[in-house]
Amino acid sequence: MLQTLQECLGYAFKDPDLLQQALTHRSAKAHKNNERLEFLGDAVLDLVVAEILFARFGDLQEGDLSKMRASLVNEKAFFKLALLLNLQDHILISAAEANNHGHTKPSILASAFEALMGAIYLESGLEPIKTLMQKLFKQAYPNLSLQELFMDYKSALQELTQARFKVVPTYTLKNESGPDHAKQFEMQIFILNKLYGTCKASSKKQAEQLCAQVAYEQLKEMP
Repeated sequence: MLQTLQECLGYAFKDPDLLQQALTHRSAKAHKNNERLEFLGDAVLDLVVAEILFARFGDLQEGDLSKMRASLVNEKAFFKLALLLNLQDHILISAAEANNHGHTKPSILASAFEALMGAIYLESGLEPIKTLMQKLFKQAYPNLSLQELFMDYKSALQELTQARFKVVPTYTLKNESGPDHAKQFEMQIFILNKLYGTCKASSKKQAEQLCAQVAYEQLKEMP
């Protein structure tokens, strides 16, 4: 299965153990997990995305470039790219986390994506990451622009479900945790009583947007 992932990446790892580490969540209690690689990948992606935007949008001012980068270098954006690579089929998590829909959690998939980029950087530097990110951006954002980056997934999903199923999605609060100054809200999304995703964020609104994105990406892939 990891061969399939490497074909999607367009990159063959020299060290298979490094690839495995990048896909290993801390819940798996393995000897090495992907947290350190995630830290490195976050910094690498910040630079690579900035360079891509700088080269592509020569007419944009610093403020707009920063706004675009902020929209492309975050959990929501990395989650979208992780789905394009089908990382949910390759990550290693604990049984408990799997039972809690860990394979579709934006935070886990986004972290694995960052770790994967950190691992590639350790082996081969920035160039293969630039090539991969340009390819992924073309798939994820065919008409990359400020307008496209600020898509409202809840509205887009509602339009899609009304057209396809004649219903609107249902969002439910599964869990609320953390102190008052750092609340975390775990929301679930159902369409026709089928669970499409579970997402956690610092506000219900943000968690619902993440859930909507999960469902939207799944439905767009269906005929």
